[in-house]
Amino acid sequence: MTESPLTTPVVFLLGPVPVTLPVVVTWGLMAAMTLGSALATRRLRVERPGRVQTVLELVVETLRRQIAETMQADATPFLPLLGTLFLYLAVANLSGLVPGLKAPTAFLETAAALALVVLLASQALGIRRRGLWPYLKGFAHPTPLLLPLNILSELTRAFSLSVRLFGNVMSGEFVIAIVLSLAGLFVPVPLMALELLLGLVQAYIFTVLAAVFIGGAVGTIEKG
Repeated sequence: MTESPLTTPVVFLLGPVPVTLPVVVTWGLMAAMTLGSALATRRLRVERPGRVQTVLELVVETLRRQIAETMQADATPFLPLLGTLFLYLAVANLSGLVPGLKAPTAFLETAAALALVVLLASQALGIRRRGLWPYLKGFAHPTPLLLPLNILSELTRAFSLSVRLFGNVMSGEFVIAIVLSLAGLFVPVPLMALELLLGLVQAYIFTVLAAVFIGGAVGTIEKG
């Protein structure tokens, strides 16, 4: 019987707490990204930067420019959160191409957790930027009768964000697994190349949507 895509394998128990596969893979990715960042940034130079530093600066500047264009505001306050989201999502989505690994974003729990981070961050940043009472009054705009619908809209946007990420990553891995089981080792290579592109696209879409939600909360762009 085929395992349900909603099933989350338990790797081990930490006392009474089950530690699942996406959690273990996420820990590994966090450790690898932290180590990679430390190694890549240990010898930064102002003059004549090396190739690695040049690539890092290009990535950071591209993220900064994209966030600024999306939010129509200075990207500096939002770059740590949104930049980290993009880098993690890119690495996590592509980790499923490594034999023996399954992308943590192919599990609904991980996608929901990331969407919850965006939801909470947007509320916190909106309150900090606009003030508690003006921010809360925004939910009653243009009429208090829309208060329940506006609150529901915030929750459904976070839900759609998680389901979109989970569905796209999970379906891509599922298709590759089916083709691999039917056609052998080398036939799925073009599909894996396509999955590589789609993984980066999904990371980009999630980050842009997160920027839109946060921009709507802090008031730099109009809520859709």
